[in-house]
Amino acid sequence: MDTTKTPAPNAAEADTTPADLEKAETPQPAEAEADSAVTDEVTESDLDDEAFADDQAEDREPSQVGSAAFAVVAAGLGVVALSGSWVAGIVSERASVAARLELTQAADANAQIAAQFVDPWHSTAMVNGIFSALALIIATFVLALPAFSSPERTLPTWVRSVSWAGIGLGALGVLLFVLMYFDLLLAIPKAAGAGA
Repeated sequence: MDTTKTPAPNAAEADTTPADLEKAETPQPAEAEADSAVTDEVTESDLDDEAFADDQAEDREPSQVGSAAFAVVAAGLGVVALSGSWVAGIVSERASVAARLELTQAADANAQIAAQFVDPWHSTAMVNGIFSALALIIATFVLALPAFSSPERTLPTWVRSVSWAGIGLGALGVLLFVLMYFDLLLAIPKAAGAGA
């Protein structure tokens, strides 16, 4: 007598089709929700980091490249005004030539001195005075610029120092211009025995 039982064809153990395997491998809805919550948190934290970086960029001090460049230009113009430039040389030579062309054969010594010395001297003083005035204006503008922008904006120390140097050189150049142009620094030479 045979006592072994054969399993029924519709038993749960025997029913292992590929469809059942796919159902067992798919994630449950609770797991899917947890995964989407993690990605949402990562996305929000990334957005928060980007917003924080944007806020830091706005809070950062603005670049002072323009102010620094103008300060250096002002100091350079002040140095050029005090030491002379090729522009002043050209204008001086032109004034000398123009004054000589206006001389007549009967011109006295004082007229010749004025043509060869005084007119070029005044022309040089005029050009150097223009350079000095530009240096003074630009340096003052650089130092006054933070007062017209946001109150917390300040210039770097070296930019302020160079601007003050430009103001000093420009003021000295303007003073020398006045002294040279009005013949207060050196008297105009006079020819001895020339008619008044």
